[in-house]
Amino acid sequence: MLSEHCDMALAIQQVTEDIFFKMATTAKAKTGCKNICLAGGVALNSVANGKLIDSGLFDEVFIQPAAGDAGGAVGAALAVYHIFEGKERTAIRPDAMSGALLGSEYSDAEIEAALKAKGINYSKVKNDEELTDKVSDLIISANVIGWFQGRMEFGPRALGCRSIIADARNPEMQKKVNLKIKFRESFRPFAPILLEEDLQRYFDVKLPSPYMLQVHRWKDEWHNPLPENYSSLPWKEKLETVRSEFASVAHVDMSGRIQTVSKESNPKMHLLLSKLKEKTGHGLTINTSFNVNNEPIVCSPEDAINGFLNTEMDVLAIGSFIALKQDQ
Repeated sequence: MLSEHCDMALAIQQVTEDIFFKMATTAKAKTGCKNICLAGGVALNSVANGKLIDSGLFDEVFIQPAAGDAGGAVGAALAVYHIFEGKERTAIRPDAMSGALLGSEYSDAEIEAALKAKGINYSKVKNDEELTDKVSDLIISANVIGWFQGRMEFGPRALGCRSIIADARNPEMQKKVNLKIKFRESFRPFAPILLEEDLQRYFDVKLPSPYMLQVHRWKDEWHNPLPENYSSLPWKEKLETVRSEFASVAHVDMSGRIQTVSKESNPKMHLLLSKLKEKTGHGLTINTSFNVNNEPIVCSPEDAINGFLNTEMDVLAIGSFIALKQDQ
């Protein structure tokens, strides 16, 4: 990638944001509404979303988590419910999409059968407490985890059920996960997944981000001092500069694409992050979709096992089972 490509990407983003804000401002002027709901492909532009929230133009901003073509099904259902059936439009908290965890789910019996069919060596845990305790230790020990738990997410983002997770404090993890597991460019950024109750410890933002659709700047206390010549460095050297204690989830401008997790939305992921907080002081980790480049997010146990075997992933935590690559 050349610096010209970086300049072009920035220019396109700035034009997009300009149009985005003009449309939002016009919508508020015409309706007088203090709240806004966004959908459609451009609503997946998490940088623009974060700036809209930070601007204070609206009191509340809701972004539909499946804000692409597939999300049109939600709009069609709402049209029938509100317009044709005349039902009242009432805001529900937390939102009624159940954290977007609306997809398929598999029993331990189905998962174990898939593990045995593939000849996988594994251990079984007794409960979620044991699972999250063991997985948190594995994360701290610099392992990359394939995390396959509960219902699959609806939409383009893995939100803590079909995820690859790793220690966000480890500056080598961004490159490792990109090159050896996702099979894509090493500079691709990752999102931090963190406890909702800790959001304002790390970011100056009031609204939670349950669907990984907001980019905000890390608070100054989490920034590392930069070299004096940082602004003049080539883009690749900027990317490789360790800018934060959470190097693998901090962008070059010290922003992050946040996902917040509440105990209600995803109790198992919340428990895992709480275990990490107990052990490291920080309830956050890398979260990226459980797939390799140009393939869909894994859906079935068989998909997850294949992803585990065909990459340099260290651990598969699937249902009540843990498989280590070194044991295969």
